[in-house]
Amino acid sequence: MKAAQVKEPGKEFEIVDLPVPEPSTNEVLIKIEACGICHSDAMVKDGLFPGIEYPRVPGHEVVGTIEEIGADVSGWKDGERVGVGWHGGHCFSCEPCRRGDFINCQNGKVSGVSYDGGYAEYMTAPVEALARVPEDLSSEDAAPLLCAGITTFNALRNSGANPGEVVVVQGIGGLGHLAVQYSSKMGFKTVAISTSNDKEKLSKELGAHVFINAKEKNAVEEIQALGGAKVILATVPNSELIGQIANALGRDGNLMVLAATGETFDVSPLNLIMGRKQVSGWPSGTAMDSEDTLNFSSLTKSIPMVETYPLDKVNEAYDKMINNEARFRIVLTM
Repeated sequence: MKAAQVKEPGKEFEIVDLPVPEPSTNEVLIKIEACGICHSDAMVKDGLFPGIEYPRVPGHEVVGTIEEIGADVSGWKDGERVGVGWHGGHCFSCEPCRRGDFINCQNGKVSGVSYDGGYAEYMTAPVEALARVPEDLSSEDAAPLLCAGITTFNALRNSGANPGEVVVVQGIGGLGHLAVQYSSKMGFKTVAISTSNDKEKLSKELGAHVFINAKEKNAVEEIQALGGAKVILATVPNSELIGQIANALGRDGNLMVLAATGETFDVSPLNLIMGRKQVSGWPSGTAMDSEDTLNFSSLTKSIPMVETYPLDKVNEAYDKMINNEARFRIVLTM
């Protein structure tokens, strides 16, 4: 099979021929149809995630069909279309797992990091990492929902916001353009923030009720004039901007940080105390959370804007993503 492999940190992807992997007793073999390229794949390409064994095939936004089933796998069948996201398996025996908190498994696996992922024609995955994909979603549209989609959808439904309350989406990009769709279709008063006027028309088409150009207006003042934000989804990996927008929280407001940045940001303790505000982070979710995301996306026609590339154009596709030139998700097709 063909696969795009990183042989050592910092190197370009190489298209290599590898044997088709064989599933273990609790795994399935997946014939891959599409795999999204995510900013988190930089952790593999540049060696930023601890414990990665090289060479490695990245990819954690995978959609394909089951080709072979391990001896201990039940409830799944050959030919079934499935997805595999960031959460690539759990141990079932650590304390978080025993409490059903699988996303925080102390021995959790990450697809495309702990084992070879979806930049290939085939991959194997543990059965607990599988999500069913609705028939009316194309594989190209479904793939980004397994990371960008689940992260925004799962954060929103666990945010504490009620229908009609103000939800702010900071940044209209790979995460933000999905967050706007989900927020509006969940019944929240959705405010989109960008620094570019060309995002206004798009934001309104995606469902935003209010658009704020943060370069032309004081976003904090504009949001406070609406009564303050119940939830702010920070989707832009800019710590300074995340710290600034925290001042737009209303009473019992929740700043949910989805953008993975290693830099710190400043938030006034007094600002948090006055009004019982909070700052929280949100990871993606389990395979069942992915399945919920896919089903909601199918029901409400909330789909990503994608650009597709064949597997052998992986370096070109990755460069477009990492240089923030994609509008808005890049997907490899096999």
